[in-house]
Amino acid sequence: MTDGVLSITPKDAWQLLQENPKTVLIDVRSEMEFLFIGHPKGAIHISWIDGPEWVQNPHFVRDVRKVVLGGIIDDIEDPNHPVQSVPILLICRSGARSLEAGKLLVQEGFKHVYNVLEGFEGALDHEHHRSTLGGWRFHGLPWEQC
Repeated sequence: MTDGVLSITPKDAWQLLQENPKTVLIDVRSEMEFLFIGHPKGAIHISWIDGPEWVQNPHFVRDVRKVVLGGIIDDIEDPNHPVQSVPILLICRSGARSLEAGKLLVQEGFKHVYNVLEGFEGALDHEHHRSTLGGWRFHGLPWEQC
């Protein structure tokens, strides 16, 4: 755990999504990465940092709250169950940006925030290629590309 953000492997993240339909998977990479490199099936895109300025999205927390409140998850049975307790999985290319985004969500009151270790593509190998040592795609988990 890093500053309240729980670490989870890609396979465990996929299992959590299957076991708990209220779990939200948010891909925090840039729009171009999400569209052209691919993304986990069912992932919702909310950039943490994006071009053309490459600065942190000032609306990131608000956008996550809108996803959680806006119909993606609208069947919380317990009226006393705070929306901030909905499990949120965050994924990026290798796990760094999603960890930073997760720290902010925890700071803003979200309780169950997970960083997907290895991210979507994993670390660079000795030939500077991704998806050969780890990551969502490396583990054969469902993904799609535009």
